[in-house]
Amino acid sequence: MNAPNKSGWKPEMQVSEDGLHNGPSTTTGNRALMLEEPLIFEIGHPETTGVDLPEIDPDAPNRLGGFDRSDPIGLVGLTEPETVRHYTRLSRQNYGIDLGFFPLGSCTMKHNPRLNEKVARLPGFADIHPLAPQQSVQGALQVIHELGDWLMKLTGMPGVAMSPKAGAHGELCGILAIRAAHTARGDARQVVLVPESAHGTNPATAAFAGYKVEDIPATPEGRVDLEAIKARLAPDVAAVMITNPNTCGLFEKDFREIADAVHAVGGYVYCDGANFNAIVGRVRPGDLGVDAMHINLHKTFSTPHGGGGPGSGPVVFSEALKDFAPLPVVRKTADDSYELVEEEGRKHRGQSFGRMTAFHGQMGMFTRALTYMLSHGADGLKQVAEDAVLNANYVLRSLEDILHAPFADSGPCMHEALFGDKDFGGGLSTLDLAKALIDEGYHPMTVYFPLVVHGAMLVEPTETESKASIDQFITAFRSVTERALAGDESMKQAPYYAPRRRLDETQAARKPKLAWQDPEPSA
Repeated sequence: MNAPNKSGWKPEMQVSEDGLHNGPSTTTGNRALMLEEPLIFEIGHPETTGVDLPEIDPDAPNRLGGFDRSDPIGLVGLTEPETVRHYTRLSRQNYGIDLGFFPLGSCTMKHNPRLNEKVARLPGFADIHPLAPQQSVQGALQVIHELGDWLMKLTGMPGVAMSPKAGAHGELCGILAIRAAHTARGDARQVVLVPESAHGTNPATAAFAGYKVEDIPATPEGRVDLEAIKARLAPDVAAVMITNPNTCGLFEKDFREIADAVHAVGGYVYCDGANFNAIVGRVRPGDLGVDAMHINLHKTFSTPHGGGGPGSGPVVFSEALKDFAPLPVVRKTADDSYELVEEEGRKHRGQSFGRMTAFHGQMGMFTRALTYMLSHGADGLKQVAEDAVLNANYVLRSLEDILHAPFADSGPCMHEALFGDKDFGGGLSTLDLAKALIDEGYHPMTVYFPLVVHGAMLVEPTETESKASIDQFITAFRSVTERALAGDESMKQAPYYAPRRRLDETQAARKPKLAWQDPEPSA
């Protein structure tokens, strides 16, 4: 697709190199009501503004304390209608859960009931400040306390830290609590074991906390190799980090035996709870021997976090670790009020390793998650897991005849179905299939993860998708798979019908252009 010129108009569209025509030629670059939209720097002007500002009195006192701007800021301005149209047009080029099925599922785009948003926007939740006096935010503290209580009951764990801001932040919280527990008993262990089937942030977290990371292989069935873990366990092992259900979409059936073996040598068990959506209400991790586990509120308990936020990653702790959890913590007092315990050395958490963050977590996420829990109830949350697992297995069994499903014989999957790119023809790859799926009107699924499967494609349909919507996705997926197996080389140039054609992703990662530069005027 030709790039827009300075005015936003484009040359006439031509037949593409592969022979496909992109529709009738136009002078604007628009395709019917899908409007071409240049960058804001290409359509705005520094001298334009949507508001009238008073002239600055040159004799007025300077209140900038010597920090006056010496050069023009260089930002362009638009009128109000132009601004609204610009961002509305850009929004129409995006894809989200409100438009259709999202194969990344609970990892990024789980349905967020509007009730959650209504509650989160109530005065008293939306307009409070983290430094407000505690007596003026008793309702907010009660929400945090009640949400923490739900998390402890759902997981069967006696302690919880609400302050971690997201999954990886929660992982670090759990590992730091494990380090603090070892330090308290004078045990300087240096090794954390991480199975191949764990999330990729697990080894990074352990390394960031100062541990040496050792890999544990997976079995051919896609689960943790129990005998390999037992063979490596020794007094130098501080912890094992296991994702359950794992990234192959399977439940770790030997988890309890693994936990008992780790505890026998004085280590702790960290469970990555990113996939808790598949087992909430069905399995309590505390019953499996877990010592610490983060919970992605933005995955299991709604609120999509695509685009980088918002997120929230509370961590639940076993009896052995709960006293080492971070501050602050909300505590209910004898007179039924709530207080935020922030000082180290208080009896409540005298062995805390300190703070994870300046303030106490993500209030908007807490409100949404608790609303989600209360509106579903315990039985409803159990059904959430069951429906998510049912939908994923429907996808797996509907596509295993045409796509390589490496662990289809390992039993039912959990809330995610895993495929590989085996038998693709014409040098085609998973990336080509993903781009072709865009032309079918779908955002691609997770690709190239987990690493244990070549050309991995991870599909998470979530519990809110109907059979009709999943059937439509399966039909589109089968169509592009048939093309990939047949070696249809036109897929290498897909997508054809997206607002932009395929980008050079390698160059974009290695040489990103992060700032606008006005092109040199032509001679």
